[in-house]
Amino acid sequence: MKEKAGETEEKEVAGFKSATSAIKEKVGRHRWWVVALLFAATTINYIDRQVMGILAPELQATFNWSEADYGFIIMSFQAAYAIGLISMGGLLDKIGTKLGYIVAVIVWSIACMFHAAASSVSTFSLARFALGIGESANFPAAVKTVAEWFPKRERALATGVFNSGANIGAIVAPLIVPFIALKWGWQWAFIITGTFGFVWLLFWIPFYQRPEKSTRLKHAERSYILQDKEETTQHLPWRKMLAHRQTLGICLARFVTDPIWWFFLYWLPKFLYSNHGIDLTNIGLPIVIIYLVSDGGSIIGGWVSSYYVRKGKDPVAARKLTIFMMALLVVPVFFTSFTSNLWVAVALIAMATFAHQGYAANIYTIVSDIYPKNAVGSMVGLAGFAGALGGVVFSAAVGLILEATGSYYIIFGIASGSYLVCWLSLKLFVPDNKSIQIT
Repeated sequence: MKEKAGETEEKEVAGFKSATSAIKEKVGRHRWWVVALLFAATTINYIDRQVMGILAPELQATFNWSEADYGFIIMSFQAAYAIGLISMGGLLDKIGTKLGYIVAVIVWSIACMFHAAASSVSTFSLARFALGIGESANFPAAVKTVAEWFPKRERALATGVFNSGANIGAIVAPLIVPFIALKWGWQWAFIITGTFGFVWLLFWIPFYQRPEKSTRLKHAERSYILQDKEETTQHLPWRKMLAHRQTLGICLARFVTDPIWWFFLYWLPKFLYSNHGIDLTNIGLPIVIIYLVSDGGSIIGGWVSSYYVRKGKDPVAARKLTIFMMALLVVPVFFTSFTSNLWVAVALIAMATFAHQGYAANIYTIVSDIYPKNAVGSMVGLAGFAGALGGVVFSAAVGLILEATGSYYIIFGIASGSYLVCWLSLKLFVPDNKSIQIT
């Protein structure tokens, strides 16, 4: 009897799995084509923003920029990005994601191409500012699109897929930009990469509609997408966030760590050129290695904290412990400017970028751990604004430090300790086992 019961149970389980697979098959996969477009947009977004950093040594020599001049140009992008973060959410809510994405991509693509006509610090700064305004809309628009096209159970996966485009863009840019610049000149590097956004629009404009209006969707997939109850879309004012010490801790953490990532994006090619003689002919391999390694940080950083949670540790405590581990991995980057071996420097920087991505996976998760759902979006925007402000300050400081000393050791020293300051901020202001309510 037991054997027969067991056989019956196995058949029931097999039948359930078969039915589940059939349901999934019937639902359709059209929504994943939407994610593919978001992934492509995010990849293009990062390619366009990285052209300047890769070409920095050549542009600095061509236009005789000082280090402070370059710092001001980079600061212009980050200031615009900060402004965009506090304004794009409301704009996208008003005009919708389809039109919002169209406007954003047109603005940043034209701004990217405009760099080719720039010839002074002021005109390059203007181009970077316009680029920052346009590019700041990408992540809010992508997140909003995912919310429109996916039920809650699939949103984390969909977000992870499109967000991986940032790392792909960081890897692709050093492979194609030097080739274009060496073959046709630096101006064409901006022009050609600027056209990528317009090519993307050729797919986005005819393809995208909200799921309620899309004629490409089967009824089963539309019902699947819209299965959740209507969610609140009310954006909470920042003053309500700032009343809680956790907000201060998270914003301070982003203020001191986001600038380090921006530094690697925009000054790494210049550092490799000045300290190791790496130019456009051989810059691809070192940078590709660094960002390939960093890509693993997101996965491993998320896995480590999840492992501790599965072992029974409080989620916030697990995130902070993982951030502490990542902070320790960044400390050796201090020695980067003291080594004459290119590959030792690459290894130290790769370890730091790996740790940053591991940290980033957890700092975003802490927000969703302790804030109510209707406050998560606003808190992410506020923290991103704090990080962008930190980038503005640090970019100006990097230019002045290099102008005064001609050396990167102070900058790498600041980078080596920033993540420990971040962890300390979280330790002091974000207690374990305590979520907050905001109404």
